[in-house]
Amino acid sequence: MMIIEALLANAAILFGLALILWVVALQVEDVSFVDAFWGGGIALLALLSWLQLAEAGPLATMLMAMVVVWGVRLGLHLLLRWRGEGEDPRYARMLRADRAKGHFAWAALVKVFLLQALLMLVVSSPAQYGILEASWDQPMSGLALLGLALFAIGIVFEWVGDWQLTRFKARRTDEAAVLDSGLWRYTRHPNYFGEACIWWGIWIAAASAGWWVAAWTVIGPIVITALLVKWSGAALLEKGLMQRKGEAYARYQRRTSGFVPRPPRSSD
Repeated sequence: MMIIEALLANAAILFGLALILWVVALQVEDVSFVDAFWGGGIALLALLSWLQLAEAGPLATMLMAMVVVWGVRLGLHLLLRWRGEGEDPRYARMLRADRAKGHFAWAALVKVFLLQALLMLVVSSPAQYGILEASWDQPMSGLALLGLALFAIGIVFEWVGDWQLTRFKARRTDEAAVLDSGLWRYTRHPNYFGEACIWWGIWIAAASAGWWVAAWTVIGPIVITALLVKWSGAALLEKGLMQRKGEAYARYQRRTSGFVPRPPRSSD
């Protein structure tokens, strides 16, 4: 199968799943579980790409494993969080006006499920294209190992950051309390920083399949970094945190890096 045909097959499956999940969202009147689809769906795209190879070499297998390890863990984590916490305030704010106007179904389809599926294709492009382009006998290069190392750093920040946040929420007695220990002492969003490292690492590893892979797919890590920092990630999340936690979070913002880890400022 040619690469373009494989990518189109992946896209068709992904958008089909998005439509099925949209129908589920209409039944439960909540779209928040779409976050779990992000990790699980991208993992599925990587696996589908790998399965379409006539013979998978070490680079293709490594890329597939990197994405599946990341995606399955993240998908399960976010699904369990949704089951425990209910509707995500970000989606509630995003769709509030559409609910009031009776346009929830259409808005959920376009603004959430179809948009997310499109972004998933873009962000996962280094993994999909890298897997499909990697030759079966291609040796593991230093560039691929560099990408794997950056990926590993990202995994540590994302997994440990999520674990620390989950433990903090389970133990806190004051809703206004701010998590400012562990990795959260050095960055306000260790899990988002880890996510960015993961996708830049995957892109670097995929680039070892050929310069054209790097050139065509660099949009993937650029888009996920922008999402995490400016659009649906940190920026949107911090608006809600400021409203709920007030001055305590403002002090935390003043002394703690917003994204890239660094030692906290000594005073407010």
